[in-house]
Amino acid sequence: MQRVYDEQVKLTPGAEQLIAELKRLGIKTLLISGGFDYFTERLKIRLGLDYSISNRIEIMDGKLTGRILGKILDGQGKADYLDRVRMKLGLMKEQTIAIGDGANDLKMLAAAGIGIAYCAKPVVKSQTHYTLESTGLDGVLKLFSES
Repeated sequence: MQRVYDEQVKLTPGAEQLIAELKRLGIKTLLISGGFDYFTERLKIRLGLDYSISNRIEIMDGKLTGRILGKILDGQGKADYLDRVRMKLGLMKEQTIAIGDGANDLKMLAAAGIGIAYCAKPVVKSQTHYTLESTGLDGVLKLFSES
């Protein structure tokens, strides 16, 4: 898994710039992924994210068993986690932004005050406030700039 992380896990263009600026502004960050915690925990540390959640894959004696521990993180689970963290931080829905690309992100995007489709499927684009296609994730920062 470490080799896969080192060789295959690539950050989306603009991700590091976006996270760095959000941290500078004091904005909390979450990584909510249908992937596996082995990867998301490493990304959380690497990027200095405040929270992360993903599926937990079982590893026994240094080997993958193929089993998922706990409930699979689906679209509703993503929305629920966003809501839990939002409430923990004492924020209103309007104070949250979610970024997603697939149908399994729709409930999470709807649970946020602003939903952003990033290089997303048409169904996601049709149900979000903003769409980013020709810029990196740092294009989100334009939402914070004054006109």
